[in-house]
Amino acid sequence: MHGAVSFAAGGEDDAADAVVLEITDTSFTAGDAESPPPPPVSVYDLAGLDPLPFPTISVRADRTRQALAAFSRLSSDPYAQRDACSNPAPRDSHQANRELLLLPRPTRRQLQISCNLEAAVQVLLYLFEPSASFTITRQTFLPLMEGGLFLAVENLLTECERWFRTMSSQISSQLVPLDFIIEIWYFTQEHGITYVQDIFPGFLAQNFVQVISTRSFVKMPYDLLYSTIECPHLTVDSEKQLCEAILCWISENLQCCEKLAPNSYGQLCLLNKVRMCLLPLEFAEGIKRKWGEIGSKVESTILNLLKDSLQTVLDAIADDDLESYRIRITEYSKKIVLSGCPQITTEFLYISVLPTNLDASFKKRMESSYAHVDYRNIILYNELEKAVKTLSFGNLHTVDLSKCPNVHFSAAIDWLKLAFPELRIFRASFCLLFQFEDLLYLLLTCPSINEIDLTIDTSIIAPEHSVISSRFDVQGVMKLKLTRYCIEDPSCDTTMKSYFSNISKLILEGRNDITDVDLLKISILKKSLCYVNIKNCTLLTDEGISKLLLKCTKIHSMVLSYTNFGNLSIQTLCTPNPLDSMDECSHVMAFRMQELHLDGCRGIGYAAMSQLMSKVNITNYLCLRETSLTNDALCNFVGSSLDYLDISETVVSMVSLAPVIRRNSNLRCLKAAGCHNLLFEHGEVDLMSGNMYGDFLQEITSTCCLEDVEMGWAFCPIRVTTLIPSFSKVRKMTVGLGTTLAENILCALPEICPLLESLVLRFQLISDKVVRNLLESSRKLRVLCLHSCLGGLTSFSFQMKAPALRILRLEWITPWMTNNDLAVLIQNYNLVELSLSGCKLLDSSSQKLISSGWPNLTCLHLEECGQITLDGVSSILNCKALEDLLLRHTGKGIGRTIITDAITELPLLRKLALDLCDASEEGYDSPNNPKGKMIRTVRMSRCKSMRSCFEHPREGSSKPVHKETIVLEWSSRQLRTTIVKERL
Repeated sequence: MHGAVSFAAGGEDDAADAVVLEITDTSFTAGDAESPPPPPVSVYDLAGLDPLPFPTISVRADRTRQALAAFSRLSSDPYAQRDACSNPAPRDSHQANRELLLLPRPTRRQLQISCNLEAAVQVLLYLFEPSASFTITRQTFLPLMEGGLFLAVENLLTECERWFRTMSSQISSQLVPLDFIIEIWYFTQEHGITYVQDIFPGFLAQNFVQVISTRSFVKMPYDLLYSTIECPHLTVDSEKQLCEAILCWISENLQCCEKLAPNSYGQLCLLNKVRMCLLPLEFAEGIKRKWGEIGSKVESTILNLLKDSLQTVLDAIADDDLESYRIRITEYSKKIVLSGCPQITTEFLYISVLPTNLDASFKKRMESSYAHVDYRNIILYNELEKAVKTLSFGNLHTVDLSKCPNVHFSAAIDWLKLAFPELRIFRASFCLLFQFEDLLYLLLTCPSINEIDLTIDTSIIAPEHSVISSRFDVQGVMKLKLTRYCIEDPSCDTTMKSYFSNISKLILEGRNDITDVDLLKISILKKSLCYVNIKNCTLLTDEGISKLLLKCTKIHSMVLSYTNFGNLSIQTLCTPNPLDSMDECSHVMAFRMQELHLDGCRGIGYAAMSQLMSKVNITNYLCLRETSLTNDALCNFVGSSLDYLDISETVVSMVSLAPVIRRNSNLRCLKAAGCHNLLFEHGEVDLMSGNMYGDFLQEITSTCCLEDVEMGWAFCPIRVTTLIPSFSKVRKMTVGLGTTLAENILCALPEICPLLESLVLRFQLISDKVVRNLLESSRKLRVLCLHSCLGGLTSFSFQMKAPALRILRLEWITPWMTNNDLAVLIQNYNLVELSLSGCKLLDSSSQKLISSGWPNLTCLHLEECGQITLDGVSSILNCKALEDLLLRHTGKGIGRTIITDAITELPLLRKLALDLCDASEEGYDSPNNPKGKMIRTVRMSRCKSMRSCFEHPREGSSKPVHKETIVLEWSSRQLRTTIVKERL
């Protein structure tokens, strides 16, 4: 016990008018070891007692205080004491208990009572301390409430209620702990305090995103959770977030759910609150694995909407039943995430910002507007702009419409302007229909926006591929330019510059239909653009990129991978710009580079690379994979702030890499795969002091604490201890050709890398022991890729459960795999991506196993897998969430209409790869214009028979050899058909 223990100072009169309260905690029972009570302490010394003496405390106080009369009454009347302890007074019995405070002062000098010790002490502090120094906190709230009810202290209960209402009204990032809320909920229900039940559901609903992220969420009482979800202020980023939370709660409260709905979990009122038609398709398929009935219901709802969503919306308007189709947006919303919802159309966006009390005439005008599918007339937008000008959501900063192929984006941009005046981030990844004109319109319409992501899949045709022929076909009718976003020459239009003052981050990855002219228009962002990603924008020239850099001098982060970025652009980066207002390093733009991705940029000369490396001294991310980087160039880099370095597939050696590693002790990612010269000097290098040839492993283990490592040549650890502790934080590891990890190292990986989430092993020697230990001990492992590995691997390897595993690639290592082995994989792993190569024992039954066991697969690659497609692909097309499908040498049974069928049946399909030798009718039909779909690439590899020169001519001795690949590639404007002289 801390603090002084003493009686209050005073004369004999004071002592005569004092009383000693001996308070025993109610949890103390007869038979426990008894000890004499501690000496009495003054009420004024209670605050210094930490911890409280247990189980009894003696308090000396002025007996004339009215509060002591209540204690006296309880101590002198055993029945009153018993009743008060077991049933503290509810709020509606305060009038009766208030009489206790008006009793004459007691004649006894010492009172003994039994109650909650902490509560009694808190009440005494409240009664005797100056009101200015007394504050209610989360730690004291419940004890004060319990003590206030026990003693019927009306003022204290009123102050508790006032504090509680104030606390609940303060919405902040520091949410009140859910454990505290649950405890209060149970307490107030037990004691009939109703105001908590009125306040908490709304408070939790407004902060639901934070609530479901806590460990205590599954402990929420059913009635509290139900009231929260039913609240109109319920705020979530997406309907998926809500459904996922409810299913998680149900899984942890099965007994409770059985009592509430013994026949079917799908009938729970909680799930009835989820707007099923707004769930992502992949999530709906994932539900089917555990909640078959619910998942099938959601899947059916989504697929029906895809057939005719317009008529569904019109019927809902006519029936005044829009609520189930409204995207959940409240005044507290900060994000809207609709990614992966192909059923979402522009109609869903607009009805979500409508008021609930629509008049009949407005409904008729809306129905008329919806009838005009051609949104260039902007009829619907004009009607809404007139009718609901005040309906906007100023707190919402992020909208994600990625993988929503059925949204008409020019109309969607009008929706953004109408509803979200403070929009900051807009994402529309993998949406081919989002054209460059839409981007310009977005810039004009939403002036507050500062980040845009329009990523699509990158082209698989690289400059080094041998192209036999190429043809372009314009897809459909090009959009007419509307006057509201027609910009002839933005670089000369000074009136437009004010609209483009906020865009700092622009991602156009994969947009290989963007030209230098388009890039010139983007240069109007010169006042604000800091980050640009034009990876794989293959139509851009070095000259066009250099002009962008010359105008947008504030750029400090660039992703230029697999573009024509070259010597001219480097010259722009490294030459002082006299118009630049920056002071440092003579206005050289390269000096300010924080992030630079140049992987695959083969147009950079040796001299230009050396010049660039001498300038980028403060960069954090540097990717130089597959470039002309040499030791000479890398020696010119003297930076010391690297977090990420990728020099894979270059000719550098430790002569130049060792000093870079030594200077950059904060390096978190190091990728050096395919560097054949890493342990050998290459070329002539001027050796500087300290830049001496050294051991690669010694350098990285003595300097860095890596989180992502990709190694091949020169990465040959001998002892486990050499990798600890420098690899203790590794989350991603790739080990490939050029090194062989010993079995003891592979077995010790879970110990060496306890945080491991992704492991890729190529050309390694592995065993059942290694794989089983990885699956059993690496509890966070989400990605496992085993490619062309040697060793005696058997089906015994995969009989271990790995709940976290989501991506599994077994390529050319499991020739023994049968349907029974496949069934074991299905039982043990909940996968979203599966790749199998060389599994020649699989048959057509395997297809049904895969589709029923993993209905939520987004990526499926099957190559040389027996006769899986001998009877067609009907079961594979049941995996409705597939985005990437590869079927090669899997059985001669694939029909002519496979491409059209796949695009039609799989709403999210973006990539399809086939072999023509699997066609049941010697070929495949080319698809019609897949408008409103997500398909980006279709590959068809053509085979021819070739006789081996080492075999005697005999019937059947020829084997298929891949001759060429036909590639269909869609962009926002056209279809490109290319024939490449190799297998892609």
